Amino acid sequence: MSFRTDRFGSAELVPFPRRTPGAAASEARLPVLIVLHQESSTPGRVGNALRALGHRLDIRRPRFGDPLPETLDQHAGAVFFGGPMSANDPDDYIRREIDWIEIPLREQRPFLGICLGAQMLAMQLGARVAPHAEALTQIGYYPIRPTAAGHALCPHWPAQVYHWHREGFELPVGTELLAEGDDFPVQAFRTGNAFGVQFHPDVTYAMMHCWTTRGYDGFSAPGARQRHHHFADRAVYDVAERAWLDHFIDGWLARRPVLAQAAE
Repeated sequence: MSFRTDRFGSAELVPFPRRTPGAAASEARLPVLIVLHQESSTPGRVGNALRALGHRLDIRRPRFGDPLPETLDQHAGAVFFGGPMSANDPDDYIRREIDWIEIPLREQRPFLGICLGAQMLAMQLGARVAPHAEALTQIGYYPIRPTAAGHALCPHWPAQVYHWHREGFELPVGTELLAEGDDFPVQAFRTGNAFGVQFHPDVTYAMMHCWTTRGYDGFSAPGARQRHHHFADRAVYDVAERAWLDHFIDGWLARRPVLAQAAE
């Protein structure tokens, strides 16, 4: 059964809180759930940022039979990463992952969807995921524009971010748009403590070499940047994207369910 909800999307947007050393130390006991979609996939720079904060990574690949937990009580949060598949694919594991996202929404736990993961979050919330009407893609670096809500939540967004996708999604009803783009308007959004980003802040230099080598056929798609532009643009934009990610991850993990805050 699929549970689709936007009931946490209307909460007042406030900047990410700064965690105290004591809070960070207590949270280090809880791992972060990591959901990957290929045998060779890694959590990349997101994993590095989480480990730097003292979190272990509970890596699972439902595509290859790994189960997902029935609750996030024993996790600090969950991150769903990207992959070459589509959120529209009929595979059982795709359906199960989309339905599972109801758990962090209901429990108001920190959730982050990256590219495919963001599309799964959007679909769980009832939005449509589809290719561009003119078959355009984003493969390489492209500009994004944070909204006022995005600036209020997390300042100093990068001017351009790394993408690798052929599909985009509508802004789910009741959610907050945090960043927008041109060909694919929805680039980042939130509902409660759940966030989705269409771009790839997780990609390391080594991952970029791998993707641009194995995925060379994607460079012929409309709108795609050629391989040499990926590395030239990384030299310009990566420092800002890395700094933004570190700030975002720290603030994202510091978020707490509203009911838990009231009880304290």
